[in-house]
Amino acid sequence: MTLSAVQRISCEVLEGDELKARIFNIQRYSLNDGHGIRTVVFFKGCPHHCPWCANPESLSGKIETVRRLSKCLHCPTCQNDADECPSGAMERIGRDYSLAELETEVLKDDVFFRSSKGGVTLSGGEVLMQAAFATRFLKRLKLLGIHTAIETAGDAAPEKVLALAQQCNEVLFDVKIMDAEIAKAELNINQPRVLANLKMLVEAGIHVIPRVPLIPGYTLERRNMEEILQFLAPLKLSEIHLLPFHQYGEPKYSLIGRAWKMQDVLVPDESEINPLRIMAENAGYRVTIGG
Repeated sequence: MTLSAVQRISCEVLEGDELKARIFNIQRYSLNDGHGIRTVVFFKGCPHHCPWCANPESLSGKIETVRRLSKCLHCPTCQNDADECPSGAMERIGRDYSLAELETEVLKDDVFFRSSKGGVTLSGGEVLMQAAFATRFLKRLKLLGIHTAIETAGDAAPEKVLALAQQCNEVLFDVKIMDAEIAKAELNINQPRVLANLKMLVEAGIHVIPRVPLIPGYTLERRNMEEILQFLAPLKLSEIHLLPFHQYGEPKYSLIGRAWKMQDVLVPDESEINPLRIMAENAGYRVTIGG
C-alpha cells in the first residue's frame, strides 16, 4: 500500500471520531447472525414494540440499572449503584462507545473473522436509530477488510437506510406482518416504507436476505407468507431465513420490569413450520431455519 493510500485511510477512519453510540451487548462467537464466526454489536433503542422481542433491554434508548436477585447480598444499606455494588447484582444495561473504542472491542476477534470468513454484525434494538454512527463504523471496518452485516427492520428514511446498507456486505432484513394497518397497530411499523426500502436496496445491488419471524398469532400463517413471497418474487432473491418463535427472552422481561405478553404462546413445532418452509422452497428459495 502506498503512503498516500495509508494517509487517505487514516483520514477516513478518524473522520467523525467524536460520534458515540449506545450499545447494550457485544456478543462474540455467534454463528446465527451472518456467515462464519461473528461478533454481534447490539445497539440500544427501538421504535417498534413487537410483543415477541427477545431483547427487551434494547427497547429503551436510556441506560438502565437492574438488580439480579441471584447475586444480591441484601446489604443493609443498598446504594442502588452498579459501581458500588460489591456482588455485581446491580448491573448497568447500556454503555456509550466512541468509534475507536468499539473498533478496539470487535478487533479482539479479528483472528476468528479471518479464519472462518466471518465478521461483524450490527443488531439491536434497531441499528437505524443510530445510523450516523453505524454508517461511519461500518466504513472503518470495510477499510480494514472485515465482512460486515446489519440486522434491521428497515423502517427509516430511505436515504438513511441506503447509506448504511452501502457500507456493509449483507443486510439481514426483517419482514414481519404484511398487512399495513395491522403492522402499524401491533408493532408500530410503517410497512409500506419497509417494503419500499427493501426493494430499493435490492435494486441498488445490495445483498439482502429477507428474514421472517414465525410468530403464532402474528406471522405464523399461510396468508402472510403468501403475501411475502408475492412481494419478493420480482426481486429474484435466492435465500430466505425463517425464524421460529422462542421463549428465550422471557427472563429478561422480569429483570427490567416489563410484562412478557407471550408467556402462554407455545413454541411452534415442525408441523407448523414445515408448510411455510415448503412454500418458500417451492418459490425457489434456499431456506434457513433460525437464521
